[in-house]
Amino acid sequence: MSDLADLPEPDRLTGAPHPRETARVIGQSEAEQTFLTAYTSGRLHHGWLLTGPRGTGKATLAWEIARFLLATPPDEGDGLFGAPPPPDTLHIDPEHPVARRMLALSEPGLFLLRRGGAGSTDTERDKALKEGRFSDVIRVDEIRKLNAFFGLSAADGGRRVVIVDSADEMTNQAANALLKMLEEPPARTTLLLLSHQPARLLPTIRSRCRTLRLAPLPPEDMAQALAQAGAEVAPNDVAPLTTLAEGSVGAAMRLLTLDGLALYREILKLLSGLPALDRAALLSLADSCAGKGKESRLDLVLTLADQLAARLARTGVTGHPPPEIMSGEGDMLTRLAPDPAAGRRWANVSQEAGDRARHARAVNIDPAALITDLFLHLQKAA
Repeated sequence: MSDLADLPEPDRLTGAPHPRETARVIGQSEAEQTFLTAYTSGRLHHGWLLTGPRGTGKATLAWEIARFLLATPPDEGDGLFGAPPPPDTLHIDPEHPVARRMLALSEPGLFLLRRGGAGSTDTERDKALKEGRFSDVIRVDEIRKLNAFFGLSAADGGRRVVIVDSADEMTNQAANALLKMLEEPPARTTLLLLSHQPARLLPTIRSRCRTLRLAPLPPEDMAQALAQAGAEVAPNDVAPLTTLAEGSVGAAMRLLTLDGLALYREILKLLSGLPALDRAALLSLADSCAGKGKESRLDLVLTLADQLAARLARTGVTGHPPPEIMSGEGDMLTRLAPDPAAGRRWANVSQEAGDRARHARAVNIDPAALITDLFLHLQKAA
């Protein structure tokens, strides 16, 4: 497993274990129970659409369901000693042979459908995979590999499971190819489609799947999920981290990796001085996002600044600030967004700033200039 863990994977979050390595799903008991009830009632649908914000456990739940289906023997009737009691949990012992094979990506009853390597030929794609250069989309060629998978002899129990991570990344051709399989699925096959934005999927794909919606995690579940992922978080940081991450474990891991709480505090300090702007502090922040390898920090600064603008808009429109992420934030929000008119102004600023940032990234504007322009735009609004 150590060799596998060292390989780049398109569905592995930097600094976090792969979903197949995660022991259990945290904070999604309702979705787990919904699937288990469908299974024990004998009404197991062939297609399941797992939806919810990024990082809320969709992939972890899909792997848990796959382990359960492939490791749980089918009920073959009363038999000599009567029918076994129905399972009351989706959890499978990590030492179970199916669980061990899935961890090693060697389980014959499972097909993992995800982005392949970048390139136009098989040779280029194989090389790109080893180097961690992935395609931006799931191509139709990846879907067609399912034909060979379905053509193999069924594994013990006759079940097959397909995990699509994520369905949002399929091209139109790929989506239509998968739709045909949803319309006429092979016997004893379950397809688990992950989607962060299900509204973008073909309506016919959505209509042929049963939906499991996963909710953002509250702070107490976030603390457990981060601990399970091996992250060390001070107790006082859990609540602000959860709010900034909007209940997403994936987003929280990203914030931890990039020291996001300190970065948010730095941005908050800059905005707290508005309409005056500390030019030295702004230049320092802008310079910290420039240079090779700083793309992730730049993206996070843009995201956090947008979150603060949205919180200003909410404060003005509702007449009171949302719960503080950092001490003193409420006073700043109230001062800069004292009424609904100011709230609407900040909502427009948030939209305009986001559009300007996306355009600047598209034409490869210097990151330092992009950050400087963003905060000058916010100063103008204040």
